[in-house]
Amino acid sequence: MVILVSELYGKSIITNSGKKVGLVEDVILDFEKGSVASLLLTKMEELTRMPAGKGNLSKNTVNYERVSSVSESIIVKV
Repeated sequence: MVILVSELYGKSIITNSGKKVGLVEDVILDFEKGSVASLLLTKMEELTRMPAGKGNLSKNTVNYERVSSVSESIIVKV
């Protein structure tokens, strides 16, 4: 399935158990692989302004390998 990166922005991310994780605010791309690497729950610009060392990136990132489906919302494996 091919999906445009622009279609990911603003979609709800929900776990396969039904818990809402958040909304896609930004995307990290892996240009070497030609794929999406991660979905961000906060814009990258805002993350770079936050104090370092508090795990902000890991708390606000969903690894795209966890995505099981993309439609009206994005379903991720727990």
